[in-house]
Amino acid sequence: MSIERAGAVPIRRGFPLSAYLICAGGIVWREALRFIHQRERFVSALVRPLLWLFIFAAGFRQVLGVSIIAPYQTYILYEVYIAPGLVGMILLFNGMQSSLSMVYDRETGTMKTLLVSPLPRWFLLVSKLFAGVSVGVVQVYVFFAIAWFWEVQPEPLSYLTALPAIVLAGLMLGALGMLLSSLVQQLENFAGVMNFVIFPMYFASSALYPLWRVQESSPLLYRICQFNPFTHAVELVRFALYQQLNLQALAIVAGCTIVFLGGAIVAYDPARGLISRKRQ
Repeated sequence: MSIERAGAVPIRRGFPLSAYLICAGGIVWREALRFIHQRERFVSALVRPLLWLFIFAAGFRQVLGVSIIAPYQTYILYEVYIAPGLVGMILLFNGMQSSLSMVYDRETGTMKTLLVSPLPRWFLLVSKLFAGVSVGVVQVYVFFAIAWFWEVQPEPLSYLTALPAIVLAGLMLGALGMLLSSLVQQLENFAGVMNFVIFPMYFASSALYPLWRVQESSPLLYRICQFNPFTHAVELVRFALYQQLNLQALAIVAGCTIVFLGGAIVAYDPARGLISRKRQ
């Protein structure tokens, strides 16, 4: 950063690109090290979706038949249908866990040090968000590797076409968790908030059952599922796994990402967010 003086007033020209890259790389590397050292986090992230895939899907296969709906062109196994929803589960829990670590870091002082950096606040938060999403993407593809042995076998190219959808869905869910973390002052309160967000979002969506079945049983729940952004994140991944683009899901997920991230940036603003609440 270079500073010149015009009279008695300092003029700040800004930081070079290398400074931003070093900062972003440090944040991503720190998140990667935390992920490597906390092996139980990696295991727990896979236990939940694998339980649904191996146990619940086997029991529900005969009960919840899936008819031919887009993007499927033939009848499919229930395990194949819920695979995108289980990917969403991994991203949802990862986004909340990453935000939980922000609450912890804020209490122990690490997050305070990061937030007082001279770099823009929005850049620090976006870097933290991408760091968390990168960890989630690794978990998702490990899940795909295991699910392949359980008859969830999309075309090889589908793993590549699904990557942008997985990243965007992870960004939306991570931004939501970041927004929630800005509203919680104590670590023990965040766990309760997570339960009120994760389970309603997951079960009131198309992750476990087609929406046409929900509509037959409860039109009200069907409308709730349609307004649930997690539904559209799952559908975005589902269509991408079949090399198709769901424009409606893309627009909603991208819009929600902007709204959630913008809200988090405003909430972490020193004048209106954490610092102002502490002064009160």
